[in-house]
Amino acid sequence: MHSNRDDQTGGNPAPPESTIPQRPGSPTNSEGAGRDPFSDGVESRASNRENEKIPGGATANPFSSPSVSRPASSIGSASVIGGPRYDNVPRYFHSRRVKKGEVEKPWLKNKDPKEKWVTILPILGIFIGLGLSGLLVWDGIKSVVHHKYCLVLDETFQNGLDPAIWTKEVQVNGFGNGEFEMTTGGDQNVFVQDGKLIIRAMPQDDALMQKDYKIDLLKDGTCTSTNPANCIAWTNTTAGNATIVPPVTSGRIHTRKGASIKYGRVEVTAKLPKGDWLWPAIWMMPVKDTYGAWPRSGEIDIMESRGNNYSHPQGGNDIISSTLHWGPNPANDGWWRTNVKRRALHTTYSDKFHTFGLEWSQKYMFTYVNTRLLQVMYVNFDEPMWQRGNFPNQDANGTRLEDIWAKTGRYNTPFDQPFYLILNVAVGGTNGWFQDGAHGKPWLDGSPNARKDFWLAKDRWLPTWTNPQMEITRVVMMQQCDGDEDL
Repeated sequence: MHSNRDDQTGGNPAPPESTIPQRPGSPTNSEGAGRDPFSDGVESRASNRENEKIPGGATANPFSSPSVSRPASSIGSASVIGGPRYDNVPRYFHSRRVKKGEVEKPWLKNKDPKEKWVTILPILGIFIGLGLSGLLVWDGIKSVVHHKYCLVLDETFQNGLDPAIWTKEVQVNGFGNGEFEMTTGGDQNVFVQDGKLIIRAMPQDDALMQKDYKIDLLKDGTCTSTNPANCIAWTNTTAGNATIVPPVTSGRIHTRKGASIKYGRVEVTAKLPKGDWLWPAIWMMPVKDTYGAWPRSGEIDIMESRGNNYSHPQGGNDIISSTLHWGPNPANDGWWRTNVKRRALHTTYSDKFHTFGLEWSQKYMFTYVNTRLLQVMYVNFDEPMWQRGNFPNQDANGTRLEDIWAKTGRYNTPFDQPFYLILNVAVGGTNGWFQDGAHGKPWLDGSPNARKDFWLAKDRWLPTWTNPQMEITRVVMMQQCDGDEDL
């Protein structure tokens, strides 16, 4: 290195080595001279030995750079490929691990007598919690009422529709709801096929709406009502007259003659219809109007739905509802206090079969889907129904309203009498079940032309009737027979 420096200075003699100021980290032959003040000398000694001569004139590592051309930080680095190792030289970054036995553990010698409770108390708390949980579960199971039931009806329709049990209703006037269907007594709308009971809605013959025509069920003796208004309908083509016969036919059957229960269980396994303005229902009515005309004697709706799809704002075939109807008159029906809806999970009630059930006793009533654990509506008869309804003292006409159920002394009146089962598929109606203006509804409930307006919109709703029928595979009715039904 010094010979190159002589050439650059024009041949001036180099000053004595002792007079050249040494930079920190520069190589030197003097022991301790030029040492890095931040090192312990290991790096500098290693770098000096690194380029020592070996016999033959070669350096120990012919591929290593001269130490003066390397930064001080790289000298002695283990990352230099081929660099020599000096096992006898102390390592700069030596282990700081404490040797076994050198650490004092005073907590092992002087234990606090209260320390054990830090472990005992949490474990004790866990066991106490488990015990209390078990007690609550046991008490809950013990409090569940397990009634004894006696079979009244178990119908799978393998032998058709038994006329001793089932009655087909034949009427034309909408059953008090302004429904648009005519229910028939033949096999056109209610029949058994492949072991399933089918209740199917179908469009009426167009010809009956385009000419003067009269349906008189009293004359042919098929009407199941004695009221002429429920048995006679006609089409009048006179200008300005919108009267037409029911634009669709459907079915409605009941078990009033063959099966009824007062407290017990009902289960109906069914698949609901698909199609706009279809109204399937599984429900119960009292065998006798013990407390007067509807809704004084009550009504139990186990399941009601709509055939419209999910986009209907009130819910389509993806939603069912359960309701109790009860009150002193139709204007004061307490249904809205006992009405609950349930949406189907990842499906619709029209895509597959579901079991719609009811459990009813003097102390409670609830409906469910598929399992008793999946409840829809629950009513606890822990107060008189009149008090629950909070009815006014008088109706809109000024007539005084009195508690019509107080004389029984039972909280569950009017739901303390025998009821029978009804299955039907209604179409349309003017009672508000289908909200005006919703989902393109083609009629208004208050219009005298409602039935005709519905029929004139047939090109809109009929294509949606992809499966306009309710299919039933099983009906079970069981009477509670503990012997203490009225306690």
